[in-house]
Amino acid sequence: MQRILAGLLLILSSAVSAQDVRITPNMAAATYTINGETFTISREQDQDSLLTGEFARTSRACPPFCVHPMSVAPGVETVAELEVINFLTGQVAAGRGLLIDSRVPEWFAKGAIPGAVNVPFSTLDEGNPYRIEILKALGARDTASGLDFSDVFTLMLYCNGPWCDQSPRAIHSLLDAGYPAERIKYYRGGMQDWLMLGLTVTNPGGG
Repeated sequence: MQRILAGLLLILSSAVSAQDVRITPNMAAATYTINGETFTISREQDQDSLLTGEFARTSRACPPFCVHPMSVAPGVETVAELEVINFLTGQVAAGRGLLIDSRVPEWFAKGAIPGAVNVPFSTLDEGNPYRIEILKALGARDTASGLDFSDVFTLMLYCNGPWCDQSPRAIHSLLDAGYPAERIKYYRGGMQDWLMLGLTVTNPGGG
């Protein structure tokens, strides 16, 4: 009897130790390919892992680092992490969407969501002489009456977190340019929440 109990305990112990820190009960990881490059998102397996560095801070001077509302603009959907993953494995992998990292290049180089494209928020400002070219790269077309946004990519934008104004500013610039609100999504949690959940980060800067 003791040997049977010991065997059961060993089996149970092995099952627990083999169980990953999963994204959801039915998803251990998400893998997708963008422009020939394959990415995998999973979660940190060390359950004693803690945030360090900039994203371990709880307080920053406001302004500029103020808490932003859940809704960034009428018609723009606010999403969370599972929607980001579904967007990457669905629309982005299929070539119909883009995950936009709105931060300045220095921050993007330190770590980004796998598959994101860096379009700094300031490049979408009306005063940027190259803004039209950026909008065309996002799918807008020249017409006699101005830009046609009917076939643009669906965009999901993020920055450093709920205290970061860079993706909200980028979203408002897009809307002011005529980009349709239904083609824009806002990941409010940004890198702060992404890291807090132990989700995979790529290092575009290579450092």
